[in-house]
Amino acid sequence: MPISPAARPETAPAARPETTAAPRPAVPPRPGPRARPAAAPLPARHTRPDRAPAPPATPLLAVSGGQLVAAPRSAPTSAARRRARPSANPYLRLLATPGARAFTAGNLIARLPMGMLSVSAVIMIAGSRGSYALAGAVTATGLAATAVVAPFTARLVDRFGQARVAVPATALAVLGSLALVLCVHHDTPAWTLFAAYAATATTPNTGGMSRARWAYLHRGDPAALHTANSFEQAADELCFMLGPVLAATLCGALFPEAGTLVGAALLMTGVLIFAAQRATEPPVTPRTKTVASPLRTPGMPALLAVFLATGAVFGAMEVVSIAHAGGAILALQAAGSCAAGLLYGSLRPARNARLRLLLCLAAMTALMSLPLLAAAASAGLPVLAFCLLLAGAATAPTMVTGMTLVQRATRPEQLNEGMTLAVTALLGGVAAGAAAGGWLVEHAGTASGYAAPMSAAALALVVAAAGGGYDRWRRA
Repeated sequence: MPISPAARPETAPAARPETTAAPRPAVPPRPGPRARPAAAPLPARHTRPDRAPAPPATPLLAVSGGQLVAAPRSAPTSAARRRARPSANPYLRLLATPGARAFTAGNLIARLPMGMLSVSAVIMIAGSRGSYALAGAVTATGLAATAVVAPFTARLVDRFGQARVAVPATALAVLGSLALVLCVHHDTPAWTLFAAYAATATTPNTGGMSRARWAYLHRGDPAALHTANSFEQAADELCFMLGPVLAATLCGALFPEAGTLVGAALLMTGVLIFAAQRATEPPVTPRTKTVASPLRTPGMPALLAVFLATGAVFGAMEVVSIAHAGGAILALQAAGSCAAGLLYGSLRPARNARLRLLLCLAAMTALMSLPLLAAAASAGLPVLAFCLLLAGAATAPTMVTGMTLVQRATRPEQLNEGMTLAVTALLGGVAAGAAAGGWLVEHAGTASGYAAPMSAAALALVVAAAGGGYDRWRRA
C-alpha cells in the first residue's frame, strides 16, 4: 500500500537498493543492472515511495489509484509520420485532394475519345466511300458545328450544373456517332454523313469542366491551381497522342467502324463516372440578373485572339509534318509538350502571368523555327524528330498560362463558358492553320510549309503584347 504523506518521515533514509519497500506494479522488470547513470534516471515505477525520484528530462507522469506511475509514451509510427508529412511532389499533393482521383479517372476516360473520333471517322468514311475529300469535309463540318454549339453547352453547364447537362449532352453526341456508323454501313446519301457527324457537336468540354473543379477546390491557392492546369494540359497532350494511335489500331485490326464504336463507349462511360462525383462539383451560382457574356470582359478578346493564333500553330504543324514525314512523327511533338507541361507544373510560377505568357510565346516562336531550319537544310528524319520534340516543349506552358489568364478574367459563375470559348478559339485556329499549311505545302513545298507554324506563333506573340499594352492604356 502507498505510504500517506502524514506517515512519511521528515528525513528520507539512505537508499538501500537491496530492500524493497513497496510492491511493484504489474510490469515485467527490465533485464540488466538496477543502477543507471545520472543522465538516465529510473522511471517512476522503479523508485521507492519513501525516496523522492529525480525528475526526468521530459516527465510523462500520471496518478492511478493514489500512486504516481509513468505514463507510456506514444511515439507516432512511421506510417503515421508518412501520412502527416506533406509530399514533396506537387502532383501527389494535388491528387490527394478528397475526390480528385475519382473525377480525374472519369475525365481521362472521357477525354481519350477526343483524339479518336475524328481519326476514326476519316478512316471509316474514306474506306467505305473511297474519298478523303468527303471524309475531310465531314470532319470539318463537325468541327465548325462544335465551335458554334460548345459555348451554349458550357453556358448551360454553368447555369444548371455539370451532371445535369453533361450526361444528356453526351448521350446526344453518342447517338450522333452511332448514326454515322449506320449511315456508313448502309451506304446512305452523303448529306446524312454531314448531319450525323454534326450531332456530335453537343459533346461537353470535359477538360474545361475538370479545370472548373480544380478552380473550385483550390480557390485562393494559386500554386495548386497552377499545378492543376499543368496536369490538365499534360493530360490533353497525352490523350491526343494516344487517341489517334488507338483509333488507327482498332480500325485496322478489327473493322473500320471499331474506332468510332469504342470511342463512343469510352466517352459515355467516362462522363457518367465524372458526373457521379457530386462532392467535387462546383455549386451553381444563382443569377439574379442578366450577366454579360465573357466576350465582353476586359482582356478576354485579346486572350481569345492569342488562342486563335496558337491553334493555327497546331493545325499548320500537323498538316505540314504529315505531308513531310508521316503522321507518326507528330507523337514526338505531343510527347515534348506533355513532358514540358509536367515539369512546368512542378515549378513555382512567376506572379505576373501576362509576362509569363509573353515569355512562353517568345520561346514558342523561337522553337518553332527549328523544324523549319531542319527541313530547309534537308536534314534526316531523326534530326527533324528531335526538332519537333523541342518545338513541342513550349506548347504546354503557353496553354497553361493562357488558361490561367482566362480563369482570372472570367466570373466564377461563367467559368465553363469562358474556358470553352478559349477551346473554341483554339479549334478555329486549328482549322485555319491546317488550311494555310496545306496551301503552302501544295504551292511552295513541305520545307517552306514549316514557315506557317512559326509565323502563327509570332502572330500570337504580337497579339499578346498589343493586348497587354491596350489593357494598360485603358486602365490609365
